[in-house]
Amino acid sequence: MSLTKKQPKAIVIGAGVAGLSVATRLAVQGYLVEVHEANDYPGGKLTKFEKNGYQFDAGPSLFTQPQNVEELFLYAGEKTRDFFSYEKVPVACNYFFENKKNITAYTDKDQFADELHEKLGEDKSTIHCYLSESEKLYEDVGKIFLNHSLHKAGTWLHRRVLKALKTVRWSYLNGTLHSHNKNSFTAPETVQIFNRFATYNGSNPYKAPGMLSLIPHLEQNEGTFYPHGGMISITNALYNLALKKGVVFHFGSKVEKIEYDSREVKGIKAGGRFIEAEVVVSNADIYFTYKNLLGQPQKAQKLLKQERSSSAMIFYWGIGTSFKQLGLHNILFSKNYQEEFECLFNKKTMSSDPTVYINITGKIDKSHAPQEKENWFVMVNAPANYGQDWNSFVQATREATIKKINRILDTDITELIEAEEILDPVGIENKTGSFMGSLYGTSSNSKLAAFLRQANFSSSLKGLYFCGGTVHPGGGIPLCMKSAYITAELIKNDYNID
Repeated sequence: MSLTKKQPKAIVIGAGVAGLSVATRLAVQGYLVEVHEANDYPGGKLTKFEKNGYQFDAGPSLFTQPQNVEELFLYAGEKTRDFFSYEKVPVACNYFFENKKNITAYTDKDQFADELHEKLGEDKSTIHCYLSESEKLYEDVGKIFLNHSLHKAGTWLHRRVLKALKTVRWSYLNGTLHSHNKNSFTAPETVQIFNRFATYNGSNPYKAPGMLSLIPHLEQNEGTFYPHGGMISITNALYNLALKKGVVFHFGSKVEKIEYDSREVKGIKAGGRFIEAEVVVSNADIYFTYKNLLGQPQKAQKLLKQERSSSAMIFYWGIGTSFKQLGLHNILFSKNYQEEFECLFNKKTMSSDPTVYINITGKIDKSHAPQEKENWFVMVNAPANYGQDWNSFVQATREATIKKINRILDTDITELIEAEEILDPVGIENKTGSFMGSLYGTSSNSKLAAFLRQANFSSSLKGLYFCGGTVHPGGGIPLCMKSAYITAELIKNDYNID
């Protein structure tokens, strides 16, 4: 008589994008998977709310690299179209400058090069060359960093590393993104457009390495997409996929502790009871994971040696008219971009002339706002929360943001705001558990930042793993999904149960 082998159990802490994705992958591998989420809903930052007939995406608003979602559904043996649909949009972003110059960033490279040539005098071949180098840097170097653990020897013993070394130029490592862009383009507006890609991971283009010039490849070469129904449809698709694969969710279940002995994890403590598991994956902020869940404040404190990423101040505004000059994604640039980042990272304050990002999903999903009106997700960069006076910051920044919009769009939106909610770094920390409200954990303001990020596994405790925006490879939807992939592959290799 043969004994049936016990199905191994995995617990995932947190139902953010990475948590949902890794839960599905582990279920496909054969684990009995439980997800414990403190909130009463899935998605982490990727949620929505409605007010006065306006629907707002509460968190991330940009969707790139849909292949990450497609690959997850393929891995799970399901068809993406049964859960989720999206479309490619022709314009990545509309850029507005104080000097009244406006740039339409078409996702067609020829159109984009034509636009920058006609409006700013850039040589078309320069634009094509820059985007080609961005693609090569992403393909040869970026994919090593983003698709593999940097803390496993096997990653560095592959022939792809030699190819990567041949691609890396001195300026990518020792020059800043700003200096790289300044040496590449002639118009200050073009430099500013390509500098903004440092904010993809909450970094400062005047400090972050030129290596970040690979980021424009995602938006300008691969394209920008819109998920039908809004960004919340990504959360819904990932959640429903996980349910179909047998993942069990416990909402309103705040994990109090990760239980472990000197060598390995034993499970978690939630709701005052112990829940056993062979594998525990924390999708929670890595600082809080060490400090609160593992009871290792020294390790948590060590993380603070790395500079925190920026945060955000968000105004959700229902606007009582429509603006034809605006599209899905819009950026109204600061007149002095360097001063803005000086405020954010050195002075830890808000800029009096902030760069303003406006996302309007109602441009595509007409049901997101009343007829002839618009749902504005208005975000400005903010420093992490160091205990500043956020009430005064909110008041001053709201006024500065409205003035900037009025000035650049030649309008007055003051009386057009029919619905309003405001989120600052303190609120971000309270709602999402992001330490100090930092959207991406640590910044990429040093050339060693990628190597200093927390690995996706514990080197001291067997069975303990980490995923999400505050660990390798970083924040944002694409990187969170890649983090889930890396973590699941590490678990599969460590336990070999697939």
